[in-house]
Amino acid sequence: MNRTLRLPGEADTLALGAAAARSLPPATDLFVAELTGDLGAGKTTFARGLLQALGVTRPVRSPSYGLMELYDVAGRQVLHLDLYRLHDPGELENLGLRDYHQPGSLWLVEWPDRGGGHLPAADVRLAFSPGADGHAVDVTSHTRAGEEWLARLLQGRDS
Repeated sequence: MNRTLRLPGEADTLALGAAAARSLPPATDLFVAELTGDLGAGKTTFARGLLQALGVTRPVRSPSYGLMELYDVAGRQVLHLDLYRLHDPGELENLGLRDYHQPGSLWLVEWPDRGGGHLPAADVRLAFSPGADGHAVDVTSHTRAGEEWLARLLQGRDS
């Protein structure tokens, strides 16, 4: 399933992240969301909206220098990865990602293509792109869990 959503402003991107949080499957399986797009396209803003909707109260910033930020919230571990500064996919081994490859974990992965096959398969991919009248995001599901999440996210929403 694939759908393009229009996001006229930052508030819309935050709202989409919040809606995504409300649409997540139960914390029984690993769920992976890939966030792609150029710098400034809205990836971290989306992640911020999602994490705040789950109950994160501390500031949510891109973990680009440390590569990873971990949140224990809403009965699940949320791993926010930003691989923009990754030099070699083998560096991911040093992060101990295997410890977070478990039921109930949620992975938000910015710049997933830099992971070079060292990441679990994505359930959904959100491709952000800036435009003259705001941003757009192409949302594609890759698994049954991703399809169910996308269907819940789109329920009652106009593109």
